Amino acid sequence: MRILITILFMITLGFSQSLFLPLPQKISYNKEKVDLGKNLFFDPLLSRDKDISCHSCHFNYGADREQFSIGTDNQKGFINTPSVFNLPYKIGYFWNGRSETLEEQMIDGPFFNKHEMASSKEVIEKRLLNSPKYIHMFQNVYHQKPNFKLVLDAIVEFQNTLISKNSKFDKYLRHELELSLEEQKGMELFISYGCASCHNGINLGGNSYQKFGTVIELRDNLGQWEDRYKVTGKLEDKNVFIVPGLRNVEKTAPYFHSGHIKTLKEAIMLMGYYNIGVVLTKDEIHYIEKFLQTVTGDLPETF
Repeated sequence: MRILITILFMITLGFSQSLFLPLPQKISYNKEKVDLGKNLFFDPLLSRDKDISCHSCHFNYGADREQFSIGTDNQKGFINTPSVFNLPYKIGYFWNGRSETLEEQMIDGPFFNKHEMASSKEVIEKRLLNSPKYIHMFQNVYHQKPNFKLVLDAIVEFQNTLISKNSKFDKYLRHELELSLEEQKGMELFISYGCASCHNGINLGGNSYQKFGTVIELRDNLGQWEDRYKVTGKLEDKNVFIVPGLRNVEKTAPYFHSGHIKTLKEAIMLMGYYNIGVVLTKDEIHYIEKFLQTVTGDLPETF
């Protein structure tokens, strides 16, 4: 297997685009709708106690800095909060992919979850219908009064603009600059060890489901986590999660669905051991970290 991976590495090293793609430099969107969606995303009015907004748990490169986010009335969640950046390039939402669209994700997750915003459709609509500001904004965008379906539509339009473009790696893929020797070495290790077999494409992940502990089985009891098994009911999906996209990964600690890993170095070490069966050296971890730092992009202009 290692020989095959090495051959793949030799073939693809000069053609990184076969494994990775740069994020688009420009995207089209409805500015008025995005402005409305952004207002809603940042407004605590949508939560039951008017104490948190979507932004409260997604302020740091689209994530937060907590193992588990704190919801309304100081309710603590039970799984690490993923970033909301670069969402159009994911195949599913939540760690187990139980929602296929962003609209489903918002209904199934933050708005109604008792650990998050703990709100309801009726509460949200009533508050917006009592707001001259929002009545005006909804009329301007939709020519209708506020309703919950339009709330979802506007927030999705906003979230779809949260693209962290122009990372150093994007510029490398566009042949605008070269990586440093350390970054290049890290990319070579990332490909040759097979990390790119899961973390590939435009988002360096987010496009497949994989088992945590593919090569070396985890001894931890992951029964408390919302894995893919809880969606499909198939035994082979136990401890299977969506592969996180690695863009901005240096900024979005702590790591993994459990949120218990605080440093990128430790995350690299653990993934090397459990998912590719390799004990990475200190130098190898350093080089891979240097490479992963190149995928940090600009904050989206709409954020």
